[in-house]
Amino acid sequence: MRRIITIGREFGSGGREFGCRLAENLGVAYYDQEIITAIVKKTELSERYVQQMLEKKPIASFPIHIGRTLHTLPSPMLEQSRLLYQQQCQVIREMAEKSDCVIVGRCADYILREYHPFRIFMYANMESKIERCRQKEQTQKILTDKELRKSILEVDRQRSRYYGFYTDQTWGDRTNYDLCVNTTNTSIKEIAIALTKLFGK
Repeated sequence: MRRIITIGREFGSGGREFGCRLAENLGVAYYDQEIITAIVKKTELSERYVQQMLEKKPIASFPIHIGRTLHTLPSPMLEQSRLLYQQQCQVIREMAEKSDCVIVGRCADYILREYHPFRIFMYANMESKIERCRQKEQTQKILTDKELRKSILEVDRQRSRYYGFYTDQTWGDRTNYDLCVNTTNTSIKEIAIALTKLFGK
């Protein structure tokens, strides 16, 4: 039976670094941006477009009234988003069937529910997330703490809406995960070492 670990995470909680370290420690495949790359190859759409479509809840068109009848206009964006989500599901399942792996984000815990993955969710307080973002800040534009906080909250809001739309579950709800990890003021490297032992290596 495959050993599959999925990681959901708040922005700035260190989930991506943790996933990478855990996969390296366990000697298994690691998938994150690789999922986007695989979808781009299948669809021939731009990487930026696929990334944006797979990070936001689809927006349905508004219904209109014609006489006493309610109609919903067809929404090309909604249809495109659904098609890309289906591609994402296919890619993630293919990756899970190929070998043991760690998969970060992308609703993988839900998509692979029939595979019974070990589902981890990582979170932290706002101060810790801001500090972690500061350490990894690569943009020339230096954001104030207020601006950075707003950005973090917006990313998490988008992740929550996207996850809820496709899974009908609450993003971050502890009942949807096997382990929730608070990374506040904690070394991601040390957490990865500790959880590597949990998985028997």
